[in-house]
Amino acid sequence: MSEARSVVEVYQYSGGIVGPGIGSAGTVRDGGTIRTGTPPGCWGPMITPKFQGGHEVTLPVMVEGAEIGDAVALKLKKVQVTSLATSSGVMEFVEGRYLGDPFVAKLCPACGLASPPSHVEGIGDDAVRCDGCGAEVSAFRFSNGYVIVLDRENNLSLTVSKDVAESIAGDARAMAAMPGQSAQHSILALARADIAGLPARMRPFLGNIGTSPSRDLPDSHNAGDFGSFLVDAPHDYAMTRDELHRHKTDGHMDTNSVREGAILICPVKIPGGGVYMGDMHAQQGNGEIAGHATDVSGEVELEVEVIKGLALDGPILLQRAEDLPLLAQPLTAAERGSVAALAERYGQKTIEENAPITFIGSGVTLNEATHNGLDRAAAVTGLPLDEILNRATIAGSIEISRLPGVVRVTFLCPIHILKRLGIAHLVEQQYRRD
Repeated sequence: MSEARSVVEVYQYSGGIVGPGIGSAGTVRDGGTIRTGTPPGCWGPMITPKFQGGHEVTLPVMVEGAEIGDAVALKLKKVQVTSLATSSGVMEFVEGRYLGDPFVAKLCPACGLASPPSHVEGIGDDAVRCDGCGAEVSAFRFSNGYVIVLDRENNLSLTVSKDVAESIAGDARAMAAMPGQSAQHSILALARADIAGLPARMRPFLGNIGTSPSRDLPDSHNAGDFGSFLVDAPHDYAMTRDELHRHKTDGHMDTNSVREGAILICPVKIPGGGVYMGDMHAQQGNGEIAGHATDVSGEVELEVEVIKGLALDGPILLQRAEDLPLLAQPLTAAERGSVAALAERYGQKTIEENAPITFIGSGVTLNEATHNGLDRAAAVTGLPLDEILNRATIAGSIEISRLPGVVRVTFLCPIHILKRLGIAHLVEQQYRRD
């Protein structure tokens, strides 16, 4: 690894792949800061044929002292949108323009070139053209799409009509605030406007953030649901189901509470961890039911902390208190007083000291993702699985992050367990009691 620095800034991107084969942007000290500007996720890389993943994430940053079997806590200090507009919607694949997976192995339908270089020519669905033969080459279409303008100061947004969308398309990269070294085409060039005049709130978060998997794979497939497309696939990133589960780190979560103020604790599966990030969304409801949300450019700042000996299979999330499900929110002083009175009334001698914790689970389906999150919680905490089921039922919740298969398993966990894991101080920082 390179010499460690207190602050590492990264403005270079991996072209759609994450893993040990991607060169790092530097090494940050334990306790240091990473700063970056991230380009939009999904749709821009999706319509850029040379990309072999559905996102454009940063080059990884290594963390001094992070060894395989440790964990790295990422404390999100800044997650801010820089785009003025974006476009998204429900996708359709264009047959004949990919080999097995349109996110990973795109083809020119005319000249047959794999992952062809391309350019944007004009505005609309047929704007992306092969550099070699000039054919229209995008492997994706909107079945229903929109262009949305963003009020970053007031955290509001508004979808626009076709004429406004076409005006924005004329200055697409500037309106998207695309970072200088970003290699994707702007989805604003397609100017799709099936929904106009819909106002909504913004609440930005990072859809793909974490540590590098232990084998190179497409960045959008670093999870149990999208990653399943790699199993026995007909392209160079094919792997078995066992290989996928051994190597992935579930960085692609699309979990809308991974936002400014949250703490994400990630597994270390390569020396140094390899912290990367991207796929900022301006807003998204639970489930990301349309398949894609409002992908934007943004500025991110986070602090890192190595947790020695905390072996994880996937991320642990310490959500902001207001993002927690009601039953997992820490009790107020008044509520604790009432619980003490309740215990005295019935002769209960002890009251558990606990705090919230969230395990991310992923799988091909929501059921598989839920079982994965529960199994991870039991394995890490040492609590019996059936006790995890009870805690998540009466003092927590199961919440959908993304269809088809990413969930949050949240419950109140005994403090003595959090101390044993080495994360009690992070929990205390996040959920200080009144």
